[in-house]
Amino acid sequence: MDVLVWLIPVSLLLGGVGLVAFVYTVRSNQYDDPDGDSQRVLSDQWDAHPKP
Repeated sequence: MDVLVWLIPVSLLLGGVGLVAFVYTVRSNQYDDPDGDSQRVLSDQWDAHPKP
């Protein structure tokens, strides 16, 4: 039972790190174009060097 004294704070810390990473990715707009990738895969006009 002594191991729970260490495992609970470590698991809370790792969960907090995951939450901070998720908030960072949302704030840096990494999920802006979720439909674009699915349409580009099906399109015949796919370009290896997309225009900016």
